[in-house]
Amino acid sequence: MKKISILTATRAEYGLLKPIIEKLNILKEFDVRVVVTGAHLSPEFGLTYKEIEQDGIVIDEKIEMLLSSDTPSSISKSMGLAMVGFADYFERLKPDLLIVLGDRYETLAVCIAAMNQRIPIAHLYGGEKTEGATDESIRHAITKLSYLHFTSTEEYRERVIQLGEHPDRVFCVGAIGIENILNVELMKKYELEHALNFKLDKPYAIVTFHPTTLENNRSEEQFESLLEACKSFKNMSLIFTKANADTDGRIINKMIDDYVNENDHAVAFTSLGLTRYLSALRFCNLVIGNSSSGLIEAPSFKIPTVNIGDRQKGRLQATSIINCKPEAKEIEKSIRLALSENFRRIAAETVNPYGDGNTSDQVVLNIGEFLLNEKITLQKKFYDCEMK
Repeated sequence: MKKISILTATRAEYGLLKPIIEKLNILKEFDVRVVVTGAHLSPEFGLTYKEIEQDGIVIDEKIEMLLSSDTPSSISKSMGLAMVGFADYFERLKPDLLIVLGDRYETLAVCIAAMNQRIPIAHLYGGEKTEGATDESIRHAITKLSYLHFTSTEEYRERVIQLGEHPDRVFCVGAIGIENILNVELMKKYELEHALNFKLDKPYAIVTFHPTTLENNRSEEQFESLLEACKSFKNMSLIFTKANADTDGRIINKMIDDYVNENDHAVAFTSLGLTRYLSALRFCNLVIGNSSSGLIEAPSFKIPTVNIGDRQKGRLQATSIINCKPEAKEIEKSIRLALSENFRRIAAETVNPYGDGNTSDQVVLNIGEFLLNEKITLQKKFYDCEMK
């Protein structure tokens, strides 16, 4: 059996990896080991490793690395702890492959540890651009540390090749978020109300705002602008999903708690989990914030997204996305546009550019092809596009 280690550090990441984990677990050729770290193990971020266990997925090991601070220096120290913990883990397990998803600092630290121990890496989703966050450089760094690459669009596949990765190891598979939408059994509205303990008898927005990690000390200011804009929509309920464990994430989460305590038309969650989140998307009127979900999952529900600031700048977008500056008046203007009949008709006809929902099968098939046929060699040659 080939040992495959699968890394997850956040709630959103796990929701995307889940179909791959489940399908690999079925195959007798693979010994699948799910390793959990980061925000999953933090009470402050909801101890979301419990959601993994509730899904019946066995966690091979929990590796602590997250400090209870989100300053730039503490992020670096957390990365150091991750490298130490995973160095020991990889030495014990000696996996044949590590699967990672995304562009977070924890993932980069783990990939460096894997590289040092000559463990090949399969990466979802390289080639994307998010120019307003450190995720941009982290994502490209993980690409160069990885051997197999799974991208969500052909444009992103070409960008991974542009970074010197051979086309034979780069596969366009679409976004797992679309697959989840097509396959997860969503709640009815009354079931969702019960699960949230929150009445959905008014139009409502889902609000997710993460720190803008390349804009020093501006996250608080930008989120305050968002909250100020929301004051103009007292007849609209707000469902906040809290920020992740990035620099200034705790500042945003404190502001959310304060707002919810003062406004009975708003509610906040550290983690909704996959089913509740997608069910909430199904019935909402719009998405507000700067999360990738507003660009990737929301268009499949034919709902508008107000995308604030530069955090997702450069990412491929559907016609249902409204981009605006992180200023209160601009955000308010964009929300009004998103709620208008004309724009709702545009959103209803949008085509999601992130695939057709057949992602996990393609990922599993290609991993099996390379692992079981001994096709992996860590002596990668740089693929020069000019020499094709």
